[in-house]
Amino acid sequence: MSLSRKAKRSIWSWVALSPLIVLVLFPFAVMILTALKPPSEVLRQTWIPSEFHWRNFITMWGATNFGKALWNSVYVSTLSTIIALIAAIPAAYAMSRYRFRGKGAFQQFLLVSQMLSPIVLVIGLFRLVVWLGLVDSTNSVVIVYAAFGIAFSVWMLQSYFATIPRDLEEAAWIEGATPWQALIRVFLPLALPAMVVTALFTFINAWNEFVIALTMLRTQDSYTLPIQIFSLVAGRYTVEWHHVMAATFVATIPVAIIFAWLQRYLVRGLALGAVK
Repeated sequence: MSLSRKAKRSIWSWVALSPLIVLVLFPFAVMILTALKPPSEVLRQTWIPSEFHWRNFITMWGATNFGKALWNSVYVSTLSTIIALIAAIPAAYAMSRYRFRGKGAFQQFLLVSQMLSPIVLVIGLFRLVVWLGLVDSTNSVVIVYAAFGIAFSVWMLQSYFATIPRDLEEAAWIEGATPWQALIRVFLPLALPAMVVTALFTFINAWNEFVIALTMLRTQDSYTLPIQIFSLVAGRYTVEWHHVMAATFVATIPVAIIFAWLQRYLVRGLALGAVK
């Protein structure tokens, strides 16, 4: 029985994508295999461990203070994302719907601000945090991440918001809705995919950020995951790589779950932003 044209096309598509799939999954395979190796086999040139030590994940959790770092990362990333979106949504709506003096300059300012690396501003930010008395506090990292996330979120959202027809809001006004009611009941539900995409990228940026957290946080009780995992390698005479890889693998799980859960919004949001 011959294959249909659609089946052949699917097969050739998977064949063409297979090198990319292998390239993407290879680091994860190395990570999980190393995490499951006995300590004596970690540095051996063998891919498959002689025995799978699932207990490495349990010992890693207790030996590395991983639970506290995981909570700190969730707290910092979630709160900074919420603050950034609360500030960015009204600003992006105003930029997409109204004309005002200095609008073009403000858009250029947002674009230029995305070109600045956090490491350029880290000394000034540290002095500001010291003045506020927030050194070694996760709240200081929340404030800084939210500040960086606002500019990114406004730039992302205003291009999405511009694609939503204004006629829909005007129709709601004719039906007797106030501008605020039209915004809440008509505009924001249509903009949900864009807001989810922006929130997702803002969350990931905060989740993976390293330099600012390393500068502001000083004790293990306030460490986020990138700093906690870094502390397992830096300054150690003996590095327990099975714990490092186990911690790194577990640290990627929340982001992977969020991507899988919000995938439909991600595709819709990206497609919406591509249509002008």
